[in-house]
Amino acid sequence: MNHKLNLIAIATACCVPFASLAEDTKAIDSPVSSSAELGFLYKTGNTKSADINAGLSVKYEKDQWLSTLNFNVLAKKTEQEIDDTGEKELITTEQKWTIDSKTNYTLDAGSKNYMYGNVFYEDNRFTSYDNQSSISAGWGRNWYKTDKASLYADIGPGFKRDVTKATESTPSETNTSLIIQAQALYLHQINEHVEFKQILSAKVSTQSGENSTYKTESSITTKLIETLQLKFTVILDYNSKVEVDKEHLDTQTSVTLVYSF
Repeated sequence: MNHKLNLIAIATACCVPFASLAEDTKAIDSPVSSSAELGFLYKTGNTKSADINAGLSVKYEKDQWLSTLNFNVLAKKTEQEIDDTGEKELITTEQKWTIDSKTNYTLDAGSKNYMYGNVFYEDNRFTSYDNQSSISAGWGRNWYKTDKASLYADIGPGFKRDVTKATESTPSETNTSLIIQAQALYLHQINEHVEFKQILSAKVSTQSGENSTYKTESSITTKLIETLQLKFTVILDYNSKVEVDKEHLDTQTSVTLVYSF
């Protein structure tokens, strides 16, 4: 509980610039932008299943500050036999939610260099870990920027905490380690209506034998109308240390509608 309270406190600190939302939204050009996305799939017939993928993103950009806050939830139910009689029932087979907060501060007006702070938390019901969290701070740079494309990359030290799931033979364990975190973001405006985004993230443990994580997220967003977009996303999530019966690599493919406001 104390750990979760600490995470909430750090996330709040990372998002201090959001505090001026009430004042800034009165302006014509607000520094705050938000979007919500939702994808839903329900299948019937030989196999029944229900999937939902939802997210909320908030961005604050003003002067030398750039802050982002992202929340995502994924849930899936699949029809399975629950006993020898053949009776079937929708059972939860996937359930995950994540929150990711990051703040960049440009060192000098017009400079390409910035300092960052990042907080991450994930709760995933069907992996080797009950929850995973990390904090990191360091230096970054806008390496490339044109009217249609930009590349940001940063690196810094951090701290990671993994809580393993309890099994019939082993209790839950909490593993902590120092990490080196590296991230990269590439944006490309293909045309007036289509944008490509690529995110790469690595959290490498400095201690031998501890879990390291690697993640890549690729997305293409197509504008349908001024405030509504269609988004196609592929996520690859890799843990170097998992239980024997678990896969190292998790993949997620989704199609969602995104509403900007």
